[in-house]
Amino acid sequence: MRKRAEQVDQTRQRIVEAAVHLHGTIGPAATTIAGIAEQAGVTRLTVYRHFPDEEALYLACSSHWLAQQVLPDPDAWAQIADPAHRLRAGLADLYRYYRQGAAMLTRVYRDKQAMPEQLQQLVDRTERHHRDVLVEPFAGTRAQRRRLGAVVGHAVSFWTWRSLCLHHGLSDREAVEAMATLALATAGPAPAPPLHAAMQPSP
Repeated sequence: MRKRAEQVDQTRQRIVEAAVHLHGTIGPAATTIAGIAEQAGVTRLTVYRHFPDEEALYLACSSHWLAQQVLPDPDAWAQIADPAHRLRAGLADLYRYYRQGAAMLTRVYRDKQAMPEQLQQLVDRTERHHRDVLVEPFAGTRAQRRRLGAVVGHAVSFWTWRSLCLHHGLSDREAVEAMATLALATAGPAPAPPLHAAMQPSP
């Protein structure tokens, strides 16, 4: 019984690895069940037996690939109180991840509309969360924060990193500084300290 269970697990793993390989080489939109079955050395029926619907297969592939990456850590960014420091640290973390996973991420983002709705929504929520964590410590009026949110939302996008670094040859550090400079200019100067604080004598 144990041997049978191990064989089932191994077959499932081969299917997942085959799907991940195809997603990272030809993209999700061009990946078919027949192609996955051929890559894994199994029948289409076997693929369907392990993954009765497309969403289950995509989720398994996503989990498998993400488990092999060093993911961005927005919880760590949120511990940084200084807005400019948090912004630069978060963008550096994101751009490192984008470079590490560029081949897969290019195809996944390109083919996002071909993926199950649940995964599309997860991608969108993740980008919004990254943006919101980086914008949170900035002060400003509603209009200022709206403009800043747009700029930071642009900065955290994979396509922005790809354009700056892969198309135009910037290093990740240069791209971080370019986007941080734009965002900080959009945010405007830091608010002045309260008058009573400014009048306190120096120690």
